[in-house]
Amino acid sequence: MKISARNQIPGTITALTPGAVNGQIKVDIGGTTITSSITEEAIAELALAVGDKVTVLIKASDVLIGK
Repeated sequence: MKISARNQIPGTITALTPGAVNGQIKVDIGGTTITSSITEEAIAELALAVGDKVTVLIKASDVLIGK
C-alpha cells in the first residue's frame, strides 16, 4: 500500500488504554513515546497488542510548537 504521509516512524506499542469509542495507543519510537487516539473498531481490526511492531504515520497541515 502506498501512502502520501512522508513522516513514517517505526516503533513498538507499549500500552493500550481502551475507551468507550476511542482508545489510546502509546508507541515507543526509540526512547520517545508517541500517543495516538484511534477508534476501538480500528484497534480490533488491526488486532493491536502491546509489543507489536507498528509504523506511526504523521500527516498534518500544521505542526505547532509552544514554549
